[in-house]
Amino acid sequence: MCRTSIYEARNNFSALVKCAEEGEVVELTRYDKPVAVIISYAEFEKMDSEKPNLLDKLQALKKEYADVVDDVGFGIRPSRECPDYTKDPWA
Repeated sequence: MCRTSIYEARNNFSALVKCAEEGEVVELTRYDKPVAVIISYAEFEKMDSEKPNLLDKLQALKKEYADVVDDVGFGIRPSRECPDYTKDPWA
């Protein structure tokens, strides 16, 4: 892993992109704290394809717990009355 400051990265961006293309992860820092990473596009695609599809997981859970969960809702409607704070509730 290559580690460099943002200031240095600005001056050597082409070289850092070349390192990332070759498979090396480039960590960018600000005041010696990591703030960003440069990776190759192939690595990015691999990570993106491994990311679980949240909608698919939700559908699977919905099927698994179909006997417990229904889409109808609870039938609870919020009150349209606004509380009157000028009245004493304990009176």
